[in-house]
Amino acid sequence: MLHFILLQAATTANNGQQQNPLLFWGMMILIFVVFYFFMIRPQQKKQKELQKQREALKKGDKVITAGGIYGNIKEVQDNAFLIEVAKDVTIKVDKGSVYVAAEDVQQTAQNTK
Repeated sequence: MLHFILLQAATTANNGQQQNPLLFWGMMILIFVVFYFFMIRPQQKKQKELQKQREALKKGDKVITAGGIYGNIKEVQDNAFLIEVAKDVTIKVDKGSVYVAAEDVQQTAQNTK
């Protein structure tokens, strides 16, 4: 009886409709496009915006490091900033780990209104 059921299943699988390979690839491309527009593209835009903000930083701007240290830019170098965190206390920080201080962004937004 088991042999008959397995033979029946194999015959049905061979006689059944086969999926169109174009349909499979079409769905894969659709999934990639949706993934790109909802995940990859917004992240790229965010990275470009952050890069523009870092390039626009100048002496005297208030910043926050990735480690959470607040300070003012004392000097801009090629790949780093010298940041004054307290009176006569200066640290050198890589440009990739510096963000514009939120209070600075709020002041800029208020000044443009």
